[in-house]
Order: sequence, then structure tokens, then C-alpha cells
Amino acid sequence: MAKITKDTLIAECLQLNPNAAEILLGAGMHCFGCALAHGETVEQAVAAHGEDLEQLLAKLNEGVE
Repeated sequence: MAKITKDTLIAECLQLNPNAAEILLGAGMHCFGCALAHGETVEQAVAAHGEDLEQLLAKLNEGVE
């Protein structure tokens, strides 16, 4: 089974977890649809938005298929 890590690209998160968009929006990351965000890792996005990395990864991995 795949797992989302700090090095996973935002675009991959959206493919791995059908709820990723909702989770990212809930974390204040409204730019996940931006072309630049698709080449950004989860760690980079968290750093830009000041979220807790481990907490976000836990939420993103709850719905991984």
C-alpha cells in the first residue's frame, strides 16, 4: 500500500487519497490546484503555510487507497 510522506508531491497526494483536496483545504492550503503546487512536496507546502507536518501526514494517510 502506498504511503504519503513529507517527500510526496501534492499532485501525488491528490491521486493517492480521494479526500486529499478536502484535507488540504481544511489545513488552509487553498492553492493545491495551482500548477506550482503540483511540483511541491508536502513538506514544502507545510513550510509555506505553517501547518504541523506530522499531523497533516496522519490525516492524509487515513484515506490512502
